[in-house]
Amino acid sequence: MHRRTFMLSAAAAGLGLGGMAQQADVAWAASPLRAFKPSGSGRVDHSAFDAILGQFVRLDGAGYAAVDYAGLKRRHGEVTAYVKALEAVDAAGLSRKEAHAYWVNLYNAKTLDVVLERYPVKSIRDINLGGGFFGRGPWSRKMMQVSGTDLSLDDVEHRIVRALFNDPLSHYALNCASFSCPNLMPRAYTAANIDTQMAESARLYVNHPRGLTISDGRITASKIYSWYADDFGGKDSLKDHWLAFATPDKADAIRAAAMGRFTYDWTLNDVARA
Repeated sequence: MHRRTFMLSAAAAGLGLGGMAQQADVAWAASPLRAFKPSGSGRVDHSAFDAILGQFVRLDGAGYAAVDYAGLKRRHGEVTAYVKALEAVDAAGLSRKEAHAYWVNLYNAKTLDVVLERYPVKSIRDINLGGGFFGRGPWSRKMMQVSGTDLSLDDVEHRIVRALFNDPLSHYALNCASFSCPNLMPRAYTAANIDTQMAESARLYVNHPRGLTISDGRITASKIYSWYADDFGGKDSLKDHWLAFATPDKADAIRAAAMGRFTYDWTLNDVARA
């Protein structure tokens, strides 16, 4: 959801925001951190993070998960300790599914760590450490180190998770601490559950209004689907992707509707809002 900071304006580059996003996607996809390509059989214990998520992430009846940041702030040290434990892992020595879960959990835990350090805030974009693609936020600051390599959240998302695992459902696993983002699920990802939990997160998102709504015959969808359209097979394939996860009634509405606009709400995914 985030990109490396680039300084040229849209006018100077001769591109609209959508063109800039597409150009940035190409740049990130071309430079994966191949040193982290999983090639072993190692495993990671995520039970500490699982316990934190189970206590402080609230999934409502509509399928939206909010975080009790005020409560979790009192346990901030446990989140930081979990991040530090993950940084000490030999990520390249993990199996593919273990590595996929590892990087997703590292991204999500570090995002929580960053928000908790500065909470209360209204939006993660107010934490201006080096904004990446969106101009402000924490995403391009090098804040982690794994196997001697300094990493930003952008690096983990784009140069590792997206580039090395090439799974569009990863977008439903990575949480940017915002209302319009797919859920931070109330369970940690593991090698055993990553496929089923990503699919469940996709189902919850597609069927929630922040994922997409249909009104007057037109679809309003999350900007995730425009920023990352190529990951989902291109904009012409978005309906097929949604139909794979939509409830029967929503699927009928999607088939009958025309593509409309894309929106995104950066308000913090806080229980105080929910």
